[in-house]
Amino acid sequence: MNRPLLGSGSVRIIGGSLRRSRLLVPESPGLRPSPDRVRETLFNWLAPVLPGSRCLDLFAGTGALGIEAVSRGAGEAIFLEHNARLVTALRKNLGRLHIAAHAQVIHTDALDWLQCPSRRFDVVFVDPPYASALWSRVLQCLSPWLAVGARVYVEWPKQLDLTIPYGMKPLRQVHAGEVLLQSTQAPE
Repeated sequence: MNRPLLGSGSVRIIGGSLRRSRLLVPESPGLRPSPDRVRETLFNWLAPVLPGSRCLDLFAGTGALGIEAVSRGAGEAIFLEHNARLVTALRKNLGRLHIAAHAQVIHTDALDWLQCPSRRFDVVFVDPPYASALWSRVLQCLSPWLAVGARVYVEWPKQLDLTIPYGMKPLRQVHAGEVLLQSTQAPE
């Protein structure tokens, strides 16, 4: 989807205890936060499994997905982000929103980090920069990180032919403009 580059500005949290809070976001080329409508759809899908869950926000960017998850009852969110300016902004937002106790920001390359599984997650958000074409590689690395029945949310441009790895069960898929959204479930 050709969303405009986000200049210095903000993204709004749309539900939960932090509803209407704003995340301050620095300008960053290629940053394209998921629109409110997309996040509302996603979190409606995740509502039954979100309370108390452990979430992994790969390619966190603004952190809107992980912060929205914490706002709606997730027990923990881990944010991976490679861009130092976005890492700094994300840490400031977590502190300003008083949710740093439920979150950890790791300044790293997501693919490198995924090479050494250390814990399992109940919910994983996969929305890498569109120019990176990392979807397939990331999805292939996720299996050892997924708790039994974990939910994986993937957002990608609809012109990309993406194959979900064997064993992951597609639950829901929606087109939103030029983007496909899919919720999948790890084997139980």
